[in-house]
Amino acid sequence: MGFTCVCQVPVAEGKSVQQTVDMLHKKLEQLGAIKHGSFWVDCETYHATGNTSGQPTKLLYVMHNSETPLSCMALFEGGPALTADVNFDVLMLKLKSHFQNAKGHKVESRGTRYRYCDFLVKVGAVTMSSSARGISVEVEYCACVVPGDCWNLMKEFLQSFLGANVPELPSVFATKPEGLYAPSDCIDTMTQYLELFSKVRKQQVIPGGGSVR
Repeated sequence: MGFTCVCQVPVAEGKSVQQTVDMLHKKLEQLGAIKHGSFWVDCETYHATGNTSGQPTKLLYVMHNSETPLSCMALFEGGPALTADVNFDVLMLKLKSHFQNAKGHKVESRGTRYRYCDFLVKVGAVTMSSSARGISVEVEYCACVVPGDCWNLMKEFLQSFLGANVPELPSVFATKPEGLYAPSDCIDTMTQYLELFSKVRKQQVIPGGGSVR
């Protein structure tokens, strides 16, 4: 696993989510990228029950990624995070007296994977309650694991098909020591998806499959 960047792409003016996704697919294919299967990432939200302290409780997010089908990630709001096997979902059912599933808050991104030289690109439609809410783009540069060494190259590649929508360096990497070995592990990637999904939850759905803040 190399350095991975996840970002949200705005829906093109006058277009739906799917139409914008199709436009991104076309741009990638014009670059020479080749379809390389499909992917999905999802996130379930849980809140603690029985809080008697009067203090707000942290939310718990349980996430899955098709790249790691035998694992799931559990991230507390503000940290910490852990990686467990897929049976963690069963454990959450047994802990329902402590953690309650927030119904209607499940968010997922599904779409197509592309391979282009040392880059793996995933373009997904983000949905919540069966409604299209936005677009996610995940790009992994497989040849490097040090963000500071390849971010400029990553930006140049992102610009080739995202144009002016190139993101800044993801905040999850901003605190990593520059020049030191800082692999982008699965938690780093899922933390970026969690930030994107949190933004999507706050957006208001508009007709045509788009959204507005």
